[in-house]
Amino acid sequence: MRHLYRCPLRWADLDLLGHVNNVTYVDYLQEARVDMFRTHAPDSRSEDLAEGVVVVRHEVTYVSSLELGVDPVSIECWVTEIRAASFTMAYEVFDEDAAGERTVYLRARTVLTPYVFATERPRRLHDSERESLSRLLEPDEPVRPPAATAVLEAPGGQYDVHVRFSDVDVYGHVNNVKYFEYFQEARIRMLVAVGGDLGEGRHLVVAQTDVDYKRPILFRPEPYDCRTWISRVGSTSVVFESVVRDERAGGEVLARARVVGVCMDSATGRPVPVPDELRALIPSS
Repeated sequence: MRHLYRCPLRWADLDLLGHVNNVTYVDYLQEARVDMFRTHAPDSRSEDLAEGVVVVRHEVTYVSSLELGVDPVSIECWVTEIRAASFTMAYEVFDEDAAGERTVYLRARTVLTPYVFATERPRRLHDSERESLSRLLEPDEPVRPPAATAVLEAPGGQYDVHVRFSDVDVYGHVNNVKYFEYFQEARIRMLVAVGGDLGEGRHLVVAQTDVDYKRPILFRPEPYDCRTWISRVGSTSVVFESVVRDERAGGEVLARARVVGVCMDSATGRPVPVPDELRALIPSS
């Protein structure tokens, strides 16, 4: 069984091209996930999953552009795997016409673990929670293992992450959606710093984003250190990698991201070759 959530869109969700920004989709997924927990929780204890879980990994694939509309967008979500202390969810964001034909905008998977915020430790799933999640289970392939690549130094690749008060949840942790925003800011700042101009009539579209959450980012006055670099350039695609580190903890990595961008022709909406200027930005290991 899949849970269906109808998510309203907001004007502030759009980017400069008039499309829903890639970061905003992750907020939609969070809304659908919380609605699923609250709808299908059999009792108050299982309802703790609505607010008592943390995200371990996101895998987000952007399929097509979503524009602002009066009607909410549809999100189906379901469970693909249940383990002792974690579970994996899948999502599809789409519109459907009268004939039942779907236009899919995004597909994603999320690994989550129940969490005791008072002790800052994960916990095992309760039997009632496993039973509730099992009603939405459609087994699928497991998520991809995270890549453990070395952190590389690149020109313009350093970005100070200043946590805003509005970035944190009721437990004082930065919300999982905000990490996507941090990595987006770092990526754009790097391209601006090194003059990574795509050329007139071209823009970069995010096609895939994988984020691994290692340890919580907390609200504090001192910034966190984010490093971004280009790890691979294909014929029309560019792979960015980023980490957020805590210099106060000896450079401990708190989160890691891998983002695939595709160079697009702004007039035709078709992929075009990556300019040589971007290829030159790959740092030596």
